[in-house]
Amino acid sequence: MADDGKGAATVFSDRDKRTMVMGVMLAMLPAALDQTVVAPAVRTMGRELGHADFSAWIGAAYFLTGTAVTPLYGKLADIRGRRPVMLLALSVFLFGSILCALSTSMPAMIAGRAIQGLGGGGLISLAQTAIADVVSPRERGKYIVYISTMWATASIVGPVVGGIIAQYLHWQFLFWMNLPLVAAALLTMNRLLRRLPGRRAQHRLDLLGAGLVVLATVALMLALTFVGQGEAWTSVRVDALFAGGAALYTWFAFHLARTPEPLIPLGVLRNPIVLAANGCMFFVSVVLIGATFYLPAYFQAGFGASSAQAGATLALLLGGTVIGANTMGRYMPRLANYKRIPVFALCIAFVALAGLGAFAGSLNYFAAGALSLFLGIGIGPMFPFTTISLQNATPMEDLGVATATLAFLRSLGSATGLAALGAILPASAVDSTATTPASAFAPLFWAMFASAAITFGFLLALRQLPLRGTTPIEAFAVSD
Repeated sequence: MADDGKGAATVFSDRDKRTMVMGVMLAMLPAALDQTVVAPAVRTMGRELGHADFSAWIGAAYFLTGTAVTPLYGKLADIRGRRPVMLLALSVFLFGSILCALSTSMPAMIAGRAIQGLGGGGLISLAQTAIADVVSPRERGKYIVYISTMWATASIVGPVVGGIIAQYLHWQFLFWMNLPLVAAALLTMNRLLRRLPGRRAQHRLDLLGAGLVVLATVALMLALTFVGQGEAWTSVRVDALFAGGAALYTWFAFHLARTPEPLIPLGVLRNPIVLAANGCMFFVSVVLIGATFYLPAYFQAGFGASSAQAGATLALLLGGTVIGANTMGRYMPRLANYKRIPVFALCIAFVALAGLGAFAGSLNYFAAGALSLFLGIGIGPMFPFTTISLQNATPMEDLGVATATLAFLRSLGSATGLAALGAILPASAVDSTATTPASAFAPLFWAMFASAAITFGFLLALRQLPLRGTTPIEAFAVSD
């Protein structure tokens, strides 16, 4: 039962919940596809647009702007309601997609991707928040299966379609295909989201905080990009960028402590479960984005795979991620000690990353593909586990902000992870005109192994709680 903001109660039946989840999934689909469909075409785009050494920014620009606006969307949704903010996010995402499709240079592409991120950054967190409004943590596991189905479609079909389009058509179609998807999502969301609660609370948007985190991260990523191009770590330009980034992050930290409503609410992070969940999300996102973005380059450079073949192997990784997430969603509500699933799964990821790191230059195509599949299975459970654990430990008044903060850390991990991992690889690894041995990717896999190890540390520190059997809205209504 939900308060619609006018004193009337809204009761959600099981059918309502299923319809709501399916509609929200439709809104998530364009953003989910956009994270997978582009990766197989990055080397081709770098060749045609020029400045291939900045190819990592095709992915990083999307995550960077998404990082900055994700918490803002969470607060806007708490102020204005889910529906208008979701429609805004979809519209901005559509505009960015059009700019990307029309790009004729790498700077234009990066700018278009940044605008896409301004919209896409809100889609996933808003969708998760809307689901949390009407589905209790105890029930949420079974609805994760529906979401996993959507991610399976994006994860398995996306890379294959992206590779085929890049090889046989043109990479511009990767962005034009978003138009019908967004149109369908807009039509569906406009009707379904009307039933969610309207204005709930008054918030102030931390635009200064968003600007600081973008500038700080851009400085860090530029420094890592120049290092990846062969510039010395001790060069004046690199050191100046690192120093500038550190100063901006320091300013950002002081700002968070002093502003009434910061971009990242420190009060929410004082909850040890929320803090550990965000740590898990940040570092496991480094692993996932590194594998998503650089595994196609590994197969193309190391094994001479085409864009279509690289897309198929990436589908193994992401399909494995969906299998892991689906397993977590199915069994989390049934097990008292549900934390055992991600602990065991991460051990599988360790084995896969160690195999890729130790034998990067000697693996055959099929063995590398199998390890990619097991890597996905190993990290997949972390995403539903951290999301549900965080929401299960968060009171209603902080639900939107806490969920958005988790998405913020996921985006920040993806953006900084792409740049940091890119600095490890030689520039030729993302240049389709150059030849790179498969062994050159070994340091990349070991860096991902280290990030997975840090994830494991946060996972061990995350205390599991019994899953609630009511939604936050129902609990709030009862307490009133």
